Amino acid sequence: MEAAARKRQHPGAAGGPGSQPGASFLQARHSSIKAEEADHTAPFHLDLWFYFTLQNWILDFGRPIAMLVFPLQWFPLNKPSVGDYFHMAYNVITPFLLLKLIERSPRTLPRSMVYVSIITFIMGASIHLVGDSVNHRLLFSGYQHHLSVRENPIIKNLKPETLIDSFELLYYYDEYLGHCMWYIPFFLILFMYFSGCFTASKAGNSMPGPALLLVAPSGLYYWYLVTEGQIFILFIFTFFAMLALVLHQKRRCLFLDSNGLFLFYSFTLTLSLVALWVAWLWNDPVLRKKYPGVIYVPEPWAFYTLHVSSQH
Repeated sequence: MEAAARKRQHPGAAGGPGSQPGASFLQARHSSIKAEEADHTAPFHLDLWFYFTLQNWILDFGRPIAMLVFPLQWFPLNKPSVGDYFHMAYNVITPFLLLKLIERSPRTLPRSMVYVSIITFIMGASIHLVGDSVNHRLLFSGYQHHLSVRENPIIKNLKPETLIDSFELLYYYDEYLGHCMWYIPFFLILFMYFSGCFTASKAGNSMPGPALLLVAPSGLYYWYLVTEGQIFILFIFTFFAMLALVLHQKRRCLFLDSNGLFLFYSFTLTLSLVALWVAWLWNDPVLRKKYPGVIYVPEPWAFYTLHVSSQH
């Protein structure tokens, strides 16, 4: 009698009928959210991808070129150069565009991971700003990018020799620590966004004309990023992770939407350009000396100081 009374008071106990409606509702709601995310096809974000590509070319690729083009009298060596102001603008605009891109993702992405990645990106890009500013200003004093720090004519005879250690520390902040803290979160954010670019509808599995036109400048910029930033390992790891995700989702009958295809085609073009670049400079003895080891990916600016500026 007492057991029957307790059972009437707690109808959801011991897996009774009362426990099923709540669990069934939560399970159905979770399934409906997943289905809605898979069925929803985001339109191609032409505005964001265009601004993203444009500012990459102007503020990142064009930064060292502007430093050489603008008269030195306008930006003395003891003041920030025009390229530094380009870099400052890049450090503000790029995180903003990445956040807007994440906001438009059809899939809900881990917010804490996005915030930590953006913060690390800004910190790494700011470290690189300082180191890169000094290193490029040294070009006006005869610094040669195709040589190591200690082998540079303007560095190797410095006294006391501890000054050379300081320049090597500066180079480390510029080329290693700054690049790692800048590019790892950058590619992580792109991959997180890419993971949400899948749809169950084959109707969205195509790219509009403007997207096809943007693939070439986008892929060419990433070639510059991979070679000049010396991040081939990070890039190839990201690319194969994207490829593995595409094959996995295809088995679930999910396909890339136009935004995912744009990213994937851009990275595919980048990989092809990097392969051609390496094959072209494969037998260069000077660059081979600067980039020893199995992975040989010369920097464009090292090629410039060796084969272009040295002839003028």
